[in-house]
Amino acid sequence: MSLKNKTAFITGASRGIGKAIALRLAKEGVNIVVAAKSVRENEKLGGTIFTAAAEIEEVGGKALAVQCDIRDEVMIEDAVAKTVAQFGGIDIVINNASAIALTKTEETKTNRFDLMHDINVRGTFLVVKTTLPYLTQSAHAHILTLSPPVNLNPKWLGNHIAYTMSKYNMTMMALGWAEEFKKNPIASNSLWPRTTIDTAAVRNLLGGETLANMSRTTDIMADAAYHILKEAPANCTGHSFIDEDILKQNGIENFEHYAVKKERLYILTYFLTKSFTVL
Repeated sequence: MSLKNKTAFITGASRGIGKAIALRLAKEGVNIVVAAKSVRENEKLGGTIFTAAAEIEEVGGKALAVQCDIRDEVMIEDAVAKTVAQFGGIDIVINNASAIALTKTEETKTNRFDLMHDINVRGTFLVVKTTLPYLTQSAHAHILTLSPPVNLNPKWLGNHIAYTMSKYNMTMMALGWAEEFKKNPIASNSLWPRTTIDTAAVRNLLGGETLANMSRTTDIMADAAYHILKEAPANCTGHSFIDEDILKQNGIENFEHYAVKKERLYILTYFLTKSFTVL
């Protein structure tokens, strides 16, 4: 199904996976709302809502840059109002914004615990709640949440329970919305990478340049998101997708071009950040 002239509201789209998805959808004619906090560039992270919007327009897309901290309900409401004023509605919501702290219980500071749950859980919920009136009016409504399949194997829980809980909550919301909104229909799914992805989080928090060079590019997540979002909402909802699997379902078997450095690619099962195993 064509996505041309649809409007996507993407949180945290100033850099990384969010921006990659924005660029991929822009090439399909989707109007992109870059809803993120960054209006000044951080040397370690790079990118602002304005630089991301400029890149989208360079590939022929239409972009609206809106500063939006999803911890702030008023900012969400303002961003949604500006989106509707600019593009007339909202068809796609991508919950990409997320906070991370890879710490065990004793090491987790209260303010970091609160930050992760304020952004990952409360913020994600408020974004969907606020955009819902416009999603119900769309003939091609999708919610896509970037979070992992819920797996209660203790090895995925023990290293950083506070972060894990927040990400699993995102997935539970995605699955719950699929059921709640199925009569509209509004599709709701989650998406997660099978391998580590070369992002600022990997470079700054996980393994630095070494791990980044062993990872895949953000393009694989962008392509996977596109293949989910082009499906009819009634036929594609209630799934916890893995990027590689969704691409295989669409006839893509060779993933070498997604490697940051082909000669250094290791397949790292990337379930929850540093909880990975080498295959």
